[in-house]
Amino acid sequence: MEEKLQKLKQELEASLKAATKEADILNIKSKYVGKKSEISHLLSSLKDMSIENKKKYGSLINDTKKNMEELINSRTEELENKSNITFDDTLDFEVKAGSLHPVTIMAKNITDALKRMGFTVVSGPEMESEYYNFEALNVPKDHPARDMQDTYFLDNGMLLRTQTSDNQIHAMENYGAPLRICAPGRVFRNEDLDANHENTFHQIEGMVIDKKITIENLLYVMQNLLREIFNEDVKVRLRPGFFPFTEPSYEMDMSCLICGGKGCPTCKNSGWIEMVGSGMVHPDVLRAGGINPEEYTGFAFGFGLTRLAMMKYKINDIRVLNSGDIRYLSKFNIE
Repeated sequence: MEEKLQKLKQELEASLKAATKEADILNIKSKYVGKKSEISHLLSSLKDMSIENKKKYGSLINDTKKNMEELINSRTEELENKSNITFDDTLDFEVKAGSLHPVTIMAKNITDALKRMGFTVVSGPEMESEYYNFEALNVPKDHPARDMQDTYFLDNGMLLRTQTSDNQIHAMENYGAPLRICAPGRVFRNEDLDANHENTFHQIEGMVIDKKITIENLLYVMQNLLREIFNEDVKVRLRPGFFPFTEPSYEMDMSCLICGGKGCPTCKNSGWIEMVGSGMVHPDVLRAGGINPEEYTGFAFGFGLTRLAMMKYKINDIRVLNSGDIRYLSKFNIE
């Protein structure tokens, strides 16, 4: 037995010495200490030996296997050290500086502006429940507004959120009132792709809840926010709209900056781009968030961050922003 173990060890050492790459080591390891190796077979045979032989050979076989594994590990480390490539920092080459994505820059500009107005930035899950995405926002299962948001439902009973408005309920539950929050994030809808629609895009939600909040407070925030984003007075129009979670509800459009209001594929030749959905928070939504609508009122608004980036940087096709094509994105002179 001693001679057999010694011979196995010598064969292993010779094989390791001849090994030149990691794959060789793996094959050697499998051959000499793997499940079908001779040493494993000897360990399995201990159960059939007499008690005297078990005592005599058991520790010897185990010690030999352990020693063989140590030899394998040592040779592995030796080969790894030899294969390490040193970096020559004297080489002269140009590293091109990257830039933030247009949507990322837009999100930062807006959140910075809102933080100066006293807003807190929050976030929520992209995989959401029907309750937070729809029901708590006053959109029950049979509500026709669900048809406007073609939804990706998941096998686990959850869904990919169709709007960042779910953050309204999460924030009210977590922080109560008074409250000023904004929540940028990614949303998902089963849209037909064109120059102005994507199945994955970015929004930012904003909400203020306090005593005696009115629509004038909403207009003040919107006007100042758009002025900061575009560094100019932007032509806007306010028109009645419908959102189940606000009452009254308003749509705010801005003149298309890509075509100067003349009409193009991006604005569907109307000269206007729908930018903001807004309104006074519906009493049922306040109740769902645990806030008494008899004591508090509030307003909420939602921007399409992706569309804002298109307007800011004159991007005429929304699909470019998710393409990951650095050759195209690098053309934008974004600081």
